[in-house]
Amino acid sequence: MTISNEWMSHWAAAAAVFLLAGVIKGVIGLGLPTVSMALLALWMAPVRAAALLIVPSLVTNIWQTGPRATFMPVLRRIGGMQVGIVVGTLGGALWLGVPAGAWASVALGAALVAYALWGLTGRQLHVPPAHERWMGPLVGAATGLVTAVTGVFVVPAVPYLQALGFQRDSLIQAMGISFTTSTVVLAIGLAGNGSYPASAVGGSVAMLVPAIVGMVFGTWLRQRLSVAVFRRCFLIGLALLGLYMAVRAMA
Repeated sequence: MTISNEWMSHWAAAAAVFLLAGVIKGVIGLGLPTVSMALLALWMAPVRAAALLIVPSLVTNIWQTGPRATFMPVLRRIGGMQVGIVVGTLGGALWLGVPAGAWASVALGAALVAYALWGLTGRQLHVPPAHERWMGPLVGAATGLVTAVTGVFVVPAVPYLQALGFQRDSLIQAMGISFTTSTVVLAIGLAGNGSYPASAVGGSVAMLVPAIVGMVFGTWLRQRLSVAVFRRCFLIGLALLGLYMAVRAMA
C-alpha cells in the first residue's frame, strides 16, 4: 500500500504546527491549543483539529501543573473556576455542539483577536480576594462555553488568573491546572457528541512527539530570549491570524 504525497504533506504540516506550538508554550507558558487550532483550521475542519490536540495538550498541561509542593494551595484557590469550566464545557457541547463549520471559525477568530488585544494593552487587571468566590465559577463557565465552540481555553481564563496576582511560577502552575481541566472535559464533550472516535487517538498521540520536542526547546529558549519581545510578536501575529480566519469564514 502506498501513502499519497498529499496525506504525507498534511501530517508533516500538522507536526510542524505542534512543534511551533510547543516552542511557544515552552517560552510563555501557554499557546499550544491556541496556535494549533488556529493553524490546523486553515486546512482541516475545526473538529478534526480539536481531536488532534487532545493528547499533546493534556500531557504538556499536566507537565505544567508541577511542582507538587504548591499544587494543592493553588488548586484550592481556583477550585470554583474548575467547576465552572466543567459545567460550561459540557453544557456548551450539548447545547451548541462541538467545534464545526463557519460558526466555529468565526468564534475562534474572535477569541484570538480578543485575547491578543488584551495582551497587547499591557494592562494589569486585579480581582479583590472577596470577589474570587463568585467570579471564579462565572469565569470558568464562560471559558467552558468558549472551549466548547472553539477548542481554545485561554479566554477569559488567563486574564482572570493573571488578575489574581499569582507570582510567576504559581501563575504558570495555575494555567496548567486550568488547561488540564479544559482538555479533559473537551475530550469528554467531543466523545459524547461522537466527534472523538478511537481512530483519532493515534493521530493525537503522534502529535505528542513534536509538541514535547517544541516545549523542551521553548523552555531552553526562554532562558536566552526576551520573553516580552517574543510575546509581543506572538500576540500581533495571533491577532492578524484571528482576523483572517473570521473574515474568511464570513466571506
